[in-house]
Amino acid sequence: MPLLEVNSLTVDYQTRRGSIRAVDDMSFTLKKGEMMGLVGESGSGKSTLGLSIVRLVPSPGIIVAGHLEIDGISLLDASEEEMRSIRGKKAAFVFQDPMTSLSPVKRISAHFVELIRAHEPRIGKEQALLRAKATLMDVGILPERIDDYPHQFSGGMRQRIMIALAITLNPALLIADEPTTALDVIVQSKILDLMKGLREKYKMALILITHDLSIVLERCDKILVMYAGSFVEYADSMELHTNPMHPYTQGLLRSIPNVELADQKLEAISGSPPDMLSPPDGCRFQPRCVNAQERCRMERPPILEPEPGHFVRCFEVKE
Repeated sequence: MPLLEVNSLTVDYQTRRGSIRAVDDMSFTLKKGEMMGLVGESGSGKSTLGLSIVRLVPSPGIIVAGHLEIDGISLLDASEEEMRSIRGKKAAFVFQDPMTSLSPVKRISAHFVELIRAHEPRIGKEQALLRAKATLMDVGILPERIDDYPHQFSGGMRQRIMIALAITLNPALLIADEPTTALDVIVQSKILDLMKGLREKYKMALILITHDLSIVLERCDKILVMYAGSFVEYADSMELHTNPMHPYTQGLLRSIPNVELADQKLEAISGSPPDMLSPPDGCRFQPRCVNAQERCRMERPPILEPEPGHFVRCFEVKE
């Protein structure tokens, strides 16, 4: 049985200008211990999908349809009190910007103690601090720094603290939303390697949300590609790398620079993502697709499985 099941999930944002369908009929599963990359351009719905799994979609967003289940628990049927128990223990979320997630007036120790005792009130403060120090060591931060304030740490170290907070209750699933944003390339690599190591040590599943396909190709077991709120391709990382079937995935791969090729010519995907207040008819990607046919402009392609475990939404693909 999979750890996470997402079936026909649909999320809307009700704005003054109209309704925006940020996530449209999304379905996938994730096994225990698997690492999945969730990839797409800014505005593709990746963060909304991740937040939906822990029921933290910000207002005016609302889950309008679908089914979410983690470890046999229906998340959409759970009360808010039940969800507070599920968040942290079953599924944890690492937000993009640690400075907006960590209170600037609280020491790091206070963040850990409040989190641990909220879920396990029988644990005393000293026990909570011992657990917090051990978790900080797992992410490469000296335990004696536990009484420092967030501003006393670098961006990369603050991100490590956020990851430590997320794993301190040993969740079955960790969702990390652009965890390397605003970090330099070397720190990015260290954070990603750290998360991969923690996933193996804690035996948890991991969803890594990013706009950069190159980041997840080598580190993730599976990759799900989103475009304009819609599913376009889902496969094992190696299969997706060697046999991309959707034109959008192919374009993303062609835009990845190769440092071993001195005369490489990078290819950009022409055009821009659509206005989600008035998305195009048919296939969402068809205005930018070089292979678009009349049918693509009229009908929405079905999700096909041309190879076992390789799913794609495109008329050009034959099952």
